[in-house]
Amino acid sequence: MNHLIDVAKGDVPADLLLKDAQVMNVFSGEVYVANVAIAGEWIAGLGKEYSQGRETLDLGGLFLLPGLINGHFHLESSLLTPAEYARLALPHGTTTVVLDPHEIANVLGLPGIQALIDSCKALPMDFFFMAPSCVPATPLETAGAVLSLKDIEKLLGNKRVIGLAEMMNFPGVLRKDPEVLEKIQAARKKGKAIDGHAPLVSGKNLNAYVASGNESDHECTRKEEAEEKLRLGMWLMIRQGSAAKNLKDLLPAVTSHSKHRCLFVIDDLEVRDLIQKGEIDHLLRQAVALGLDPVVAVQMATLNPSERFGLRDRGAIAPGRRADLMAVYDLGEFQVALTIKDGKVVAREGKAYPVFRAPLDQRVFQTVKIKPLDESSFVLHLTGDRAWVIGLLRDQILTQKLCLPLKKDRQGMVVSDPQADVLKIAVLERHRTSGNIGLGLVKGLGLKRGALATSVAHDSHNIVAVGVSDEEMRQAVEEIERLQGGFVVVDQGEVKASLPLPIAGLMSQEKAEDVASQMEKLNQAAREIGVIPENPFLTLSFLALPVIPELKITDQGLVDVSESRIISLEV
Repeated sequence: MNHLIDVAKGDVPADLLLKDAQVMNVFSGEVYVANVAIAGEWIAGLGKEYSQGRETLDLGGLFLLPGLINGHFHLESSLLTPAEYARLALPHGTTTVVLDPHEIANVLGLPGIQALIDSCKALPMDFFFMAPSCVPATPLETAGAVLSLKDIEKLLGNKRVIGLAEMMNFPGVLRKDPEVLEKIQAARKKGKAIDGHAPLVSGKNLNAYVASGNESDHECTRKEEAEEKLRLGMWLMIRQGSAAKNLKDLLPAVTSHSKHRCLFVIDDLEVRDLIQKGEIDHLLRQAVALGLDPVVAVQMATLNPSERFGLRDRGAIAPGRRADLMAVYDLGEFQVALTIKDGKVVAREGKAYPVFRAPLDQRVFQTVKIKPLDESSFVLHLTGDRAWVIGLLRDQILTQKLCLPLKKDRQGMVVSDPQADVLKIAVLERHRTSGNIGLGLVKGLGLKRGALATSVAHDSHNIVAVGVSDEEMRQAVEEIERLQGGFVVVDQGEVKASLPLPIAGLMSQEKAEDVASQMEKLNQAAREIGVIPENPFLTLSFLALPVIPELKITDQGLVDVSESRIISLEV
């Protein structure tokens, strides 16, 4: 502190002096030329009067912005380790990420969360965590672990855990489920942030949900929904990820009066999108292209998330704030020239400096355990001629509840109907060798032959398989088991492409570029057998998420989310 004050007063030179920067002031909305003096990890002062530094960087008029903050993210969706994610995200100006480790928690519980926390400690990027509130998300699926109230309280005592993660069990809140409400109260007592999750919840039910303590929402898909939640005091998290893309529809809800309650989040991001498009900087580009003022866009990616999560030591360029900064060439493309974290340059011109890679706890491996399959495993018998079918919606994780005719074989068993784009889908429990298999039907994938399978399936991460034939579905699932997690494409009885994900069946140990290359081969193999969605495995993963309307499927069967219960496929 003494050194910081000395540098601020000009009594000693700055450790790092940034000269001739066009500083964006997210407090006042101004952009002006100034020098920035840094003392250790902290910003000491701004102004032309700072002219001496042990190290000097002349920015030559580059725009200097606060380091970006990704306010809600599931790291597991990137398929990467924290170190590998940091290597890719730092060159895009992201210096802080708020993780919801809900995915690994559903597989391994507290040991999985702790393994992630430990692997982040020595990285030149700050990873904060939210305590997963819903493990399992609902009783309508079988997870690999349970996080009790005692577990939540233990997590909330960790200084890197800054709140309670998205309360997906909004039906439990509205039913006044004691365990659900006790978890919310535990976070409230500690004065920590509480993230909400309330897709399509409105009116009195939304009032009750907010009254319970839920403070934010990232599930809005319409301007009117966003406005209602803003009026009730919720933080609006505008999501633009690889699966759900809500920026264009929600940006009109950002006004001069509401902008301070809005922030950008990614939620889920595929590695290919991270490499090709970037991180939160990609949202800045899109938002400005859609007409948002660049200063407001930057506020929503820096100051607003810092205030939402109580991270008041960052998010702005001001004395006493952490020296997390990014220099960009312009305020339209936001191309990053350099990234500074804690007063040190960590990335230049698209390249991050080497980062330390901590070894992962061995308990995160060997997590896929299923009962042996046979020719009857995916047999589906329905007496009627029509059934409830999951209908996909483009670029959304919401689905439709469709009533469609069935195709049956000579024995009267339901089979996939690729001509009508109605395919058999199965979810297999993979944590406890229970043998649970939920069977259903889905429309919108476009598969003409073969099968796909994945061990990434929100939220319990059981195995999801979809295919034209039962035998190829079985082959795909057995390959997932052999790989101990991953993605698989089967065509004409052969495994055409695969990606091993041995870390909890969710993440790879490989470099991001190698993971992206394998993903492209998978997606190409999927396209060759007719798959329509741009991100087929991400699409599949959300079909098992029983807290997003309307129909989903778990290892226990077909779920009507609005009724929060397992229903028969029979109409």
